[in-house]
Amino acid sequence: MKAIRISRTGGPEVLEYVDVDLPPPGPGEVRVKHTVVGVNFIDTYHRSGLYKLPLPTGIGSEAAGVVEAVGPGVTEVKVGDRVAYVGAMGAYAEANNVRADRLVKIPPAISDETAAAALLKGMTAQYLLKRTHQVRSGEMILFHSAAGGVGLIAGQWARHLGATVIGTVGHENKVALAKENGYARVLNTRTEDWVKRVRELTGGTGVPVVYDSIGKDTFAGSLDCLAVRGLMVSFGNSSGPVPPVELGVLMAKGSLYLTRPTLASYTRTPQELRDTAEDLFAVVASGAVKITVNQRFPLAEARKAHEALHSRETTGATVLIP
Repeated sequence: MKAIRISRTGGPEVLEYVDVDLPPPGPGEVRVKHTVVGVNFIDTYHRSGLYKLPLPTGIGSEAAGVVEAVGPGVTEVKVGDRVAYVGAMGAYAEANNVRADRLVKIPPAISDETAAAALLKGMTAQYLLKRTHQVRSGEMILFHSAAGGVGLIAGQWARHLGATVIGTVGHENKVALAKENGYARVLNTRTEDWVKRVRELTGGTGVPVVYDSIGKDTFAGSLDCLAVRGLMVSFGNSSGPVPPVELGVLMAKGSLYLTRPTLASYTRTPQELRDTAEDLFAVVASGAVKITVNQRFPLAEARKAHEALHSRETTGATVLIP
């Protein structure tokens, strides 16, 4: 089959489109024939070496497709089932062997493209808004990268939960898109004093929670947007890793809380995974959250997909088509 592999870390040029042999699924495994592959910013961290993988390796961790074969002992799914997954490395390929207990079945109301585009980003939004901090009706919250894949889902979902959502973007041409997807106020981090504006919008008190996937460029400012005993949720670092944090800063700025959550920690068990995915699929099927796929690339053009991510010109979700 065809797949994307890396033998060294670096820029998009290290992504190689090659022929590989996929062995039969082992005990407890399922072979999934991919119809759509999700592209996520974490893939660029694996490719660059920021997050270490043993080399050579496949890349990508999210896809949707059809069960093509099952290994010994598999009872969760059968051949022909529509499924999706997150977390099994090697998704940038025509097929992949995945542990059966890490698959979720795709409901009839959800398309393969929606599942592949939404599973990682949507389950991330789910745990951020409903478990890392339980967003309540009437709250005003701040979410960075409002026009990104997670941001577009989170804005709609938080509005559905009754929150007033302040979003940030890095380009003026993303403001309208963010507003269309749940954000009551959208600030441009490149042209506005966004920290001052958040304070103004909250009457000087700050917000109870900031969701920040940008990292280095916004971390310090995000702390300054928080109310006393507010929660800083640092769940990504698209601008680079956050420098070491002096705990005294959290004290000085109002006894703040700080967390660095991951989806893996919130979907540790098969039951947690199913519950999270089912909550996501239900809110999408209801129409309260719409999934936007704005970039599609053939699998062979994975390099172009990564170049698009780095340009920060993308909006919504990006997918590869095997």
